[in-house]
Amino acid sequence: MNVADAFVKILEEEGIEEVFGIPGEQIMPLYKALSTSNITHILTRHEQAAAHAADGYYRASGKTGVCISTASPGALNFTMALATAFKDNIPILVITGDNELKYRNTDHFQSTPQVDIFTHITRASYNPLNGTEAMYVLRAAIYELKTIPKGPIHINLSKDVLLEEDFNDFDLCYLCEDDMSKISEAQELIDSSRKPLFILGAGAITQREVIKEIAEKYQIPITTTFHAKGIVSEDNPLNLGLVGIRSTPRARYAFENSDCIIALGIKASERTFAEVPDNLIHVNINKDVLVGNYPIHGKVRDFLSEIRFHESRWLDEILKIDNSRVFDGLDDDLKPQAAIKRILERFDDNIIVSDAGSHTTWTSLLKKSKKPGQLLFSGAMAPMGYGLPAAIGAGIATGERVVVINGDGDVQMNIQELATIRENNLDIVIFILNNSEYGIIRQWQEEFYDMDPYQVRLNNPDFAKLASSYGIDGERVDNLDDLELLLQKDLTGPLVVEVVVESENIPLPE
Repeated sequence: MNVADAFVKILEEEGIEEVFGIPGEQIMPLYKALSTSNITHILTRHEQAAAHAADGYYRASGKTGVCISTASPGALNFTMALATAFKDNIPILVITGDNELKYRNTDHFQSTPQVDIFTHITRASYNPLNGTEAMYVLRAAIYELKTIPKGPIHINLSKDVLLEEDFNDFDLCYLCEDDMSKISEAQELIDSSRKPLFILGAGAITQREVIKEIAEKYQIPITTTFHAKGIVSEDNPLNLGLVGIRSTPRARYAFENSDCIIALGIKASERTFAEVPDNLIHVNINKDVLVGNYPIHGKVRDFLSEIRFHESRWLDEILKIDNSRVFDGLDDDLKPQAAIKRILERFDDNIIVSDAGSHTTWTSLLKKSKKPGQLLFSGAMAPMGYGLPAAIGAGIATGERVVVINGDGDVQMNIQELATIRENNLDIVIFILNNSEYGIIRQWQEEFYDMDPYQVRLNNPDFAKLASSYGIDGERVDNLDDLELLLQKDLTGPLVVEVVVESENIPLPE
């Protein structure tokens, strides 16, 4: 058995069922081991798509995503997707091949300092120099991805290391270095509070049942970040909606009037807090993102088991506030928001994947999530081209129907992944909102730079015909009536629907 065989054996033992990638010369030993394993390899058409798919795989299911590439030409194609996962703290295992060790730090064919590059867009980037080190870093990476899921971890494997047969394995056991020293001060703040408020982030998803039970028992209102939509159903009156730059009226009122804000598993970015409040209790397993006077470095589960709550009596005060938000154009033929509203109504219970652009704003504002993982999109990096490959990962992970709401600019960043969708016969329905422009960029040019639209117009293909060339059914609608008729049908994927929409500005945050 060589290192490559052992790597694959460990992945099997850890319950890894699917991986995403593209083979190549330097990673070939690992692919030879994969070819006889129980792990399903999903062949994407671009390495960026493989990493985005691993990202969507985790966001939809909570299972560790894995992506694999060969040396520099493949590995460097990972960078945008890894930066996306890194900014959103998405834990994926990233494995890259490399030339033999003797060619490190040389100008050899296809050699670049991959580890140095990846260091800035991963939680850790390992470069084992022998088989024993390779076993150690794999065990450590898997442990951290499962117990301290803070972002992608990269392992760079030289071809000669993969082929080594003389190595030792490890049975690792680590302890999370928590710092709960502020827990007693946090308890005092909670005890004295009359108006507590939960802010939930993606890091609280595993404790959603416990949080719901606590919130309902003590009538503590809840707000969420974008990535935590649905942790508690948005139909639940305790859930006030989004907080931050896209805050609902009730969430804004609660945030401004709470005397104790309990933030669980949030990143605390500028999109959530313009200024960090003095009464913030911030719980996160990633100590690097903690802010405020009451930082708790540890698991949400451990914090909740230590803290005592008491009944809150201010929910009725909050519920008196009208939480409805009025958006123009929801019934106009054919505004993008009108199309998105009807798509969301039709696929209310399905996983929705969005991309980057004006459609993402409308989708996040109009989508109500009843459970976590129903709305997937990249938050902090927001690259174009995320939607299609992330939907592949979500579909592979869950086996469920996935609906993509995409823009005409976004979809062409990774449109080659239609081949991956067709090859795996995935139940993915793709709506391409075609306004023949980069809409948000055009809006920014006009509103903030007082300039005419420049280099934002798109001369697009016929997307329905393009889908057909991949062996995927395609439809095209250009008015609201035809869209509504189409949505009455039993739509299953693979399917591409081009929806021709008008140019429209997004509502800016208040």
